[in-house]
Amino acid sequence: MNRREAIAAVGWVLGGTLVSAELLVSCTSKPARVNDLFDEAQVIFLDEVGETILPATSTPGAKAANVGAFMAVMVQDCYKKEDQQVFLDGLKKLDEASEKKFNKGFLKLDTGQRTTLLRELDEEQKAYMASKQPEEPSHYFRMMKELTMLGFFSSEVGATQALRYIETPGKYDGCMDYKKGDRAWAT
Repeated sequence: MNRREAIAAVGWVLGGTLVSAELLVSCTSKPARVNDLFDEAQVIFLDEVGETILPATSTPGAKAANVGAFMAVMVQDCYKKEDQQVFLDGLKKLDEASEKKFNKGFLKLDTGQRTTLLRELDEEQKAYMASKQPEEPSHYFRMMKELTMLGFFSSEVGATQALRYIETPGKYDGCMDYKKGDRAWAT
């Protein structure tokens, strides 16, 4: 074996070791954490739930407003521990309901299947909320729906593209004409 062959062999061995180590690390690593409660995979999941609730039409949808990250912050910073747990368990329940109904996870469903599933969950939460006691927590899907709406309509995208927005509207006019089909005011 000459010197060139020896260097090439050592290069292959070292290169293989580096590639194998990189593969091992990438295959065993967990999704990056967004905060103490949520990881990136859960935020992506919430973005898709939000986009199904408020899809893009002639205006951007919930995903454009990054509602998944908004929900993660709100649940961690503003919800009681019990409600946080209901919300986190709800992510699993939503995916389980998808598996039960369509034999695949929520993220693998097409738009029609997602809409069908979320409509059923919306009916379930309405029935639950009508009969729940004041001390009981809200239904997880109600929390997701409320946070989607709040996150979208308080975002720049929602306030400026889905609603009418004037940065400095001037005087207050409580009797402004509203024509059918006009967007609501954000300001």
